[in-house]
Amino acid sequence: MLAAVIDRNGSPRELRLAEVPDPVVRAGGLLVEVRAIGLQGGDLINRERGQLATRPHIVGYQASGVVRQVGDGIDSFVAGDRVVSMMMFGSHAELVSVSAKRTWRLPDSMSFAEAASIPVEFGTAHDCLFEFGNVRAGETVLVQGGAGGVGLPAIQLAKQAGATVIATASDDSRLERLRQFGLDVGINYTACDVAAEVMRLTDGRGADLVVDPVGGHTLEVSIDALAYRGRISWVGNAGDRAGEVRPNVWRLMEKNATLTALFLAMEMSRDPQRVHDMIADLIDRVASNELQVVIDRTFPLSAAAEAHLYAETASRVGRILIVPDQT
Repeated sequence: MLAAVIDRNGSPRELRLAEVPDPVVRAGGLLVEVRAIGLQGGDLINRERGQLATRPHIVGYQASGVVRQVGDGIDSFVAGDRVVSMMMFGSHAELVSVSAKRTWRLPDSMSFAEAASIPVEFGTAHDCLFEFGNVRAGETVLVQGGAGGVGLPAIQLAKQAGATVIATASDDSRLERLRQFGLDVGINYTACDVAAEVMRLTDGRGADLVVDPVGGHTLEVSIDALAYRGRISWVGNAGDRAGEVRPNVWRLMEKNATLTALFLAMEMSRDPQRVHDMIADLIDRVASNELQVVIDRTFPLSAAAEAHLYAETASRVGRILIVPDQT
């Protein structure tokens, strides 16, 4: 099969298209013909500085497709089922071997593109808001990076929960697009002091909950924007660059606030049934148009390097997809 692989960590230029052996279906697993790959922030980190489980290494945590083969011990899927799966690595390929426990069957009405953009993104946003963030109707939620993979679902879910939603992005045009998904107030973080603006908008109170998929210095901004005894769901290190000083979280103590770090894959390992059911419900909600997936751009597998570069440099709204060239 063809796959986008790396031989060493580094920039997007390390990705190359290669012919590699087909993966083997495992007991308790499925062999899936990939139709769409949802490019994750974690994929970029793994490529740049993560552990390489194989050499050459196929990066990628999430893909949708069609079941080709079912492993021993599995009676919940059959060949031909349309599915989406989360995995430890391997999505940037024509075939992937996955665990049935981290796989969901798709509604007939759902496209592979939509499906490849749901489990990690919507599942993470949901846990940030509800399982760990304990959001309640009437509260104010600040979503950092509102146009990103976690940010866009978080805006929709927070608004549907009855919260007032504030979100940040790098330009006014992206913020304007987010209004159709439930955004109440947008803040252009390149043009103003985000924490000061949140305080102004809330009459000095601050946000009850901050969803922060950025980290780094942005995490300090999230703390400054927080209400007394507020909560932060911190879920990413996109803003952390090698060699930078780690964020100072001292002001959390001054506010008696709570910082919760969230890693969905770990939660899936520790409480698999809860997470599986939660993501299954989110898939159904997207299928019924209660929630929306937004696709920014799609790249062929042969252009995986360009897709990674675009993810790192473009001002985008929504998800980036990679699809096998013959799809």
